[in-house]
Amino acid sequence: MAETTYITQAADMELATFYVGKALYGIDIMSIQEINKHFEVTKVPQAADYIIGVLNLRGKIVTILDIGKKIGLSRIEKNKNNRNIIVKSQDEYIGLFVDSISDVVNADKNNLEPAPSNLGGLEGKFFQCVLKTKKSLIGILNIEEVLKD
Repeated sequence: MAETTYITQAADMELATFYVGKALYGIDIMSIQEINKHFEVTKVPQAADYIIGVLNLRGKIVTILDIGKKIGLSRIEKNKNNRNIIVKSQDEYIGLFVDSISDVVNADKNNLEPAPSNLGGLEGKFFQCVLKTKKSLIGILNIEEVLKD
């Protein structure tokens, strides 16, 4: 039953896609506040290992997470293509530090499949579903599940 709910909700989604390593992931574009490349981050002592730090974005404090580390992959290496995807969750701004940004993709319900419980060694709980395109598979993140804890 839950699979049908995810597929129905995702049918009209536009996804902002991004890379973590060589893997392509997506987030519902409606969840995103902005995408930027601010890297003046202040470290937070004794924070979880996936928290890079915080930054001041036009007067709002944004916690920056290494999305690779958070979902069970390796730490993202800093380079000129890195970006922060800023989302708002439970009245808090969170930045997802990613390797690079890709395209905006329309999610066609006929190309969506339920996320496997173990997606390439990652915990399936972080994913709503998987989108099949002609070129690749896109793991669609369940952003609320990713941001828990």
